[in-house]
Amino acid sequence: MAAISPKLAVLIDADNAQPAVVEGLLAEIAKYGTATVKRIYGDWTGPQLKGWKEALLKYAIQPIQQFRYTTGKNATDSALIIDAMDLLYGAKLGGFCIVSSDSDFTRLAARVREAGLVVYGFGEKKTPAPFVSACDKFIYTEILIDKEDEDEATGPRSSAQLKQDGRLVALLRNAVEAGSDDAGWSQLGTVGSTIAKQAPEFDARNYGFRKLSELIAATGLFEVEKRRSADGALTSTWVRKRGARKVELGGA
Repeated sequence: MAAISPKLAVLIDADNAQPAVVEGLLAEIAKYGTATVKRIYGDWTGPQLKGWKEALLKYAIQPIQQFRYTTGKNATDSALIIDAMDLLYGAKLGGFCIVSSDSDFTRLAARVREAGLVVYGFGEKKTPAPFVSACDKFIYTEILIDKEDEDEATGPRSSAQLKQDGRLVALLRNAVEAGSDDAGWSQLGTVGSTIAKQAPEFDARNYGFRKLSELIAATGLFEVEKRRSADGALTSTWVRKRGARKVELGGA
């Protein structure tokens, strides 16, 4: 029997998101569950949000009107947070997708996680670290906009560039080591899960690669091996640090 897809609430802060991201955003969300609630918050009486109209109609996103009561105060954030808490207690959801680059949603993300639900954050690379860390997973919206054009323009990072990224190398090495067996091999899925717990914003696409296995192989620091199950029906990917074989033989 196929697994039931989790129901997700997608809550978008129109003041801190761009219409161009919607198509890629919803495609990304579909990987994690079904967007049963899709709402976007803002003051729709002003001209600043007019670019959203076509996207809202095309993707059936419900606009929630929130007037600006006074200058300097963001009533939109408050409306989104109140709705989120209503949904948390009144709807049978598996998680929330909060779309904003605003740190004001940090406590909301933490509270939803305390209730046992998953939180996926979506925002630009300028998003403050506290909000990023408060989510189970955080996806930078830059990689969701015109991905093919962006990949063609920038290309994946070279092996030398990847090796110079100390944080990336440490994340990969620690994750591989944490899930390794006696021979030093770790299953790719375990590596990805370990990295996500340490760095919610981690995504191979941030480095120009579509898959984690491609990024790991490109560093030149690891061996990557494909294995088939006993019946040959399934294939799994395993990773270990280069040089591990020599260590084994030396200690034998």
